[in-house]
Amino acid sequence: MTKILVVDNRGQFTHLEHRALRDMGVETDLVDNTVPPEEIDADGLVLSGGPSMDDIGYCADYLELDVPVLGICLGMQVMAHVLDGEVGGGDYGGYADVTVEITDDDDPLVGSLAPETRVWASHADEVKRVPSGFERTATSDVCGIEAMSDADRDLYGVQWHPEVAHTDEGEEIFENFLAVCE
Repeated sequence: MTKILVVDNRGQFTHLEHRALRDMGVETDLVDNTVPPEEIDADGLVLSGGPSMDDIGYCADYLELDVPVLGICLGMQVMAHVLDGEVGGGDYGGYADVTVEITDDDDPLVGSLAPETRVWASHADEVKRVPSGFERTATSDVCGIEAMSDADRDLYGVQWHPEVAHTDEGEEIFENFLAVCE
């Protein structure tokens, strides 16, 4: 059975990410971002959202573990920042319904979604430039980079929250990530 660890970056939806995976029958644990990388034993990691880039613990080191990683909101921003992309303040801030356009229908994470899908996202901060090796895989009128992927390294990020009911195809995001982890 595939084991996924949800890394807690103190986001308000982190427990929902853990629960969504558990409800899908996935072996999953919620771990603090201060767990040393050598103690991580999983087939994949979810870097949760959170309030601040100042409290990301070992998240940068987890990207070097050679397991698939899904970054959600802050988790995506951490990935971009650590790997020399660019993160900055968004123009719209707070949480809102956003319609995103999938720009890569071959992408392992978002390629199977509808060409346009409704998501729940915060844009207080957002990725402004993807790191080397990454492709932008979704966009919106609110944010130029709603999702990004480096399929060669199995690193994926979404600005939105697939774990909340406001996101139409959230479970499919997790299903696609699990497929990458198997």
